[in-house]
Amino acid sequence: MELGIHVGTFRRSTIEESLQAVLDHGLQYVHLSLKRPGGPPAADAVDPLLAAEAARVLVETGLRAASLSGTFNMAHPDPSVRRRGLAWLGEVAPLAEHFGAPIVSLCTGTRNAESMWRGHPDNASPEAWRDFTETLEEALPLAERYGVALGIEPEPANVVDGPQKARRLLDEFASPRLKIIFDPANLVGPQSLGDPWAAIDEGFDLLGPDVVLAHAKELAADGTAGGLAPGAGVIDWRHVFDRLRQAGFDGCVVLHSLEEADVRTAVRFLARCMAGEGG
Repeated sequence: MELGIHVGTFRRSTIEESLQAVLDHGLQYVHLSLKRPGGPPAADAVDPLLAAEAARVLVETGLRAASLSGTFNMAHPDPSVRRRGLAWLGEVAPLAEHFGAPIVSLCTGTRNAESMWRGHPDNASPEAWRDFTETLEEALPLAERYGVALGIEPEPANVVDGPQKARRLLDEFASPRLKIIFDPANLVGPQSLGDPWAAIDEGFDLLGPDVVLAHAKELAADGTAGGLAPGAGVIDWRHVFDRLRQAGFDGCVVLHSLEEADVRTAVRFLARCMAGEGG
């Protein structure tokens, strides 16, 4: 296993400076977004200058792309938004091989038209599932054509909001190109804070063999995900790494949703947990 980080953790004026900050923090793997900075949170377009600069820096420094962001709202109630999202994914997928990124990350979407990261009562409706899965049916041929895995992440505010629905999705499609991004903080809802390990273990039991990427995002005692460095919340990270190993996972664990000032501490802590020394 290797540690990586979302390049957006390092807010710099250029992608070269951001990637250099990754190296300066002792990391060799990054999750990249090639979207134009300052664009809308929904689908936009690859910034060719940013993509070319990022590719150059990766080659020159030896940094590796663990994954590329193809994220868009796959369950948006407006079909035109979903079509624009597929167009965006069509720009990202061909670049994955160029960047050496085996995974393109996706968002299973929400009926909330304002934000991909906000829930909606209709997310549990048959219509939301239909629209999302029809969008996924169009996305999978892109993954096949360009030899990448599409990583979906169970998110509390999305249509696929937990391991049971993720398992249902994997079984329905039975595609070797559809895989799981495992974020333990997303699996622990308010109802399971008293026993967060049970919720995380259920996720591994149902999804473990299909995990291709993991996220290291901390969970506060009040159930708030993100904002804390791993080790400052309630997740037992040594247990998470133990379960990843048991699942046969040998990929990248990507830090995100933390402050830059906490990165060095988080990296040291997670490295100890990965080695079986922390908790």
